[in-house]
Amino acid sequence: MIALMMAITSSAFLAHDTGPPGADAPEAAADARAYAAPPAAGSTPPPASSEPPAARVDFGAGLAAAEAAAGDSVDLGVAVMDLRTGDLFGSGGEKQYYSASLSKLLLVVDVLARRAAGELELSDDGLGLVERALSYSDDGAMDAMWTLFDGMGAVERVAQRAGMTGTHPPDDPSQWGEVVVTADDMVRLYHHVLGGGLGAADRDLVVDALAAARQEAADGFDQFFGLLDGAARGDRTAYAKQGWMHYLPNDVYLHSAGVVEGRYAIAVLTVHSGVSTDTARSRVADVVSAVLTPLPTT
Repeated sequence: MIALMMAITSSAFLAHDTGPPGADAPEAAADARAYAAPPAAGSTPPPASSEPPAARVDFGAGLAAAEAAAGDSVDLGVAVMDLRTGDLFGSGGEKQYYSASLSKLLLVVDVLARRAAGELELSDDGLGLVERALSYSDDGAMDAMWTLFDGMGAVERVAQRAGMTGTHPPDDPSQWGEVVVTADDMVRLYHHVLGGGLGAADRDLVVDALAAARQEAADGFDQFFGLLDGAARGDRTAYAKQGWMHYLPNDVYLHSAGVVEGRYAIAVLTVHSGVSTDTARSRVADVVSAVLTPLPTT
């Protein structure tokens, strides 16, 4: 597989992503920790609010418009989860894709959970790797963590804990960009993180690092596409983990998975054939804009 690879640019992949299976900080919420996920099991419910509950959003038309925007040349998987209700909507959300740098988020979640359980120690240098992997999508940081922290096992552990039924480790243990994920599973991962799968401090660490994403990633790629594209998302706040790579003969992978308006976990996974990166970015922008159209703006 490696012999087929071009320049792999995946928010962390210059030499780690392969083919398909079978970027200044973006505007964030005024308080990036205004979580909407359900409380952890056993917790005390918050006092009743005098305000009426927020209306549920009908994503059907937005998903149909996203499919139309993608056209026939884009392999598209989209999922949206309302973190307050757990409702899941999607189009191709069960399709499996190579993760590119989305796997960084899985590994970080496992590292933090194992540290909290006393199963491993995380030095200041290790914490720096975690932050660089999320904010700069640093491939070197991921290389180090994948080896130090049992990346293959991490994928399996997180998939089991978060109910990620379509996610599994790569066939080649050296290729973390070949972790297999689905759009449905990526929104389940955010639901897990924000809904009690991590302790409050670790949850905040993840969200703050994602909200601090720089436009220029460690490999020089512009991370501000998809959910981090201000023009595509309008006035809505968002933070996200991005993934990208080029793969022979002519495929461009662009993935964007994050949280919008503190309430909706959204994953847009795409593979584009025979087009430039700029064209692929433009199509992803159209898809994201369509998906978000039903959401009220702030």
